[in-house]
Amino acid sequence: MTSLPRIFIARHGETVWSLSGQHTGLTDLPLTETGRENARCLGERLRGLAFAKVFTSPLQRAATTCELAGFGPVAAVDPNLVEWDYGDYEGLRREQILSRQPGWQIFRDGCPEGESPADVAARARQIIQRLSGVSGDVLIFSSGHFLRLFTACWLKMDVLAGNCFMLSTASLSILGYDHDLTEPAVHLWNDTRHLAQKTIHPTTSTSHRI
Repeated sequence: MTSLPRIFIARHGETVWSLSGQHTGLTDLPLTETGRENARCLGERLRGLAFAKVFTSPLQRAATTCELAGFGPVAAVDPNLVEWDYGDYEGLRREQILSRQPGWQIFRDGCPEGESPADVAARARQIIQRLSGVSGDVLIFSSGHFLRLFTACWLKMDVLAGNCFMLSTASLSILGYDHDLTEPAVHLWNDTRHLAQKTIHPTTSTSHRI
């Protein structure tokens, strides 16, 4: 029996805005030194695994994570993997956004002058369509909110379900199938065991971290 393909998804390493809780959409920030070290740790976690294809967001926080993890030479850049365009909310913390728009939820409301959930879902589904033509495991590097909505689309759930999938920086998750290609499933989620304990910020996974 042929093994079913898996999609390994890696969130980029730490940046100053992911650490501070500021929404980082298309602002092209570099990794912090901790982020760079954790990207290398992610590479150690992935060592020995074979991938038919590797894709990365063009934003440097994802592309550098990909490079430091050891996959730069074989990675293809896919513009659809960029983070959510936060529009007017770019650079703001959650509490600042809530002061402007009480009750705001990104997976329901999107961002003014940025992308709606439907916009991001359309990009996610384009990637899923692209991956359907690949035989073997795939590795992708991207950003938190995009990967959470991508996962909801993979599982054929409403985009609101993206709110349920928390992701830490430099984490590894695996999507795939249960019995066959009609049964999308989660095999592993938000794994950070590869990171050195001293470099993990205990608040990284809280709801306001992006």
